Amino acid sequence: MELIKKYSHTHPENEALSFNIKRMEDVYEITQGRPDEAHRHDYYIILLVKQASGKHIIDFNEFELSKNQMYFLSPGQVHQIIENEKSYGHILTFSSQFLIENGIEKCFIDDLYIFNDYGMNPSLQLTDIEFEKFSLIAQEVYEFEATNRKFKYQAIGALLKLLLIQSNNVCSLSEDSNTQNTQASVSLLRNFKELLETNFESWHMVSQYAEELHITPDYLNASLKSLTGTGAKEHIQNRILIAAKRLLKFSDLNTKEISYQLGFSEPANFSIFFKKHTGISPSKFEI
Repeated sequence: MELIKKYSHTHPENEALSFNIKRMEDVYEITQGRPDEAHRHDYYIILLVKQASGKHIIDFNEFELSKNQMYFLSPGQVHQIIENEKSYGHILTFSSQFLIENGIEKCFIDDLYIFNDYGMNPSLQLTDIEFEKFSLIAQEVYEFEATNRKFKYQAIGALLKLLLIQSNNVCSLSEDSNTQNTQASVSLLRNFKELLETNFESWHMVSQYAEELHITPDYLNASLKSLTGTGAKEHIQNRILIAAKRLLKFSDLNTKEISYQLGFSEPANFSIFFKKHTGISPSKFEI
């Protein structure tokens, strides 16, 4: 049984579109500045931070909140915001269904560098000029969402896609995304991530993914490293580690059960793996 809170979009009648936008300052007023609990969502989140002081914890990695930031979270990620004072900005949430309804294929999201669901989500730091450009788009979305105009969600979908494309263009990883070689690597990364998400509990070796992708382990490793800065082995280990941390903190499974669920032949092997990458034992992390 999962002990962590999970937030879902409600789907009233013909609004399976599932989109919402809020101002951070309004959320702060409603909660009276109380820190939220660690929780996860079944939808995408874009956090556009104009001004803030505090912490944003994403899958147990801590980032400092400050001005001119953007955060991108995928469904299933655990996060928590702790504010030292009132924050200003926008929070956009949208489901996969909203993307589909507005002609945005999931592969479009997968091809972006900005969404990373392995807990490595440093903020996208923007210049004043860049932030102003994104803030204007978010404000237009906010105003559209508050109306009942015809084609309201189609307009929001178009603005959202523009926001995602321009965010991706700012990301330093996308500098060479127009080259044929990088496009091939992006496609490989998408396919690898799909395989990893499906098989990380049972496939722990780079060779298993390479074989399924009909390439050599060396080629897979080099392609991922050139695109993301992280090799295939590290991607696999990070995914297993994030799953382990979530289960240890937010489920009632014991260490032995978790080790077998994550594909380790013996609980001792899981403990060695976990301590090697975190510096502490699973039992100490669980406390």
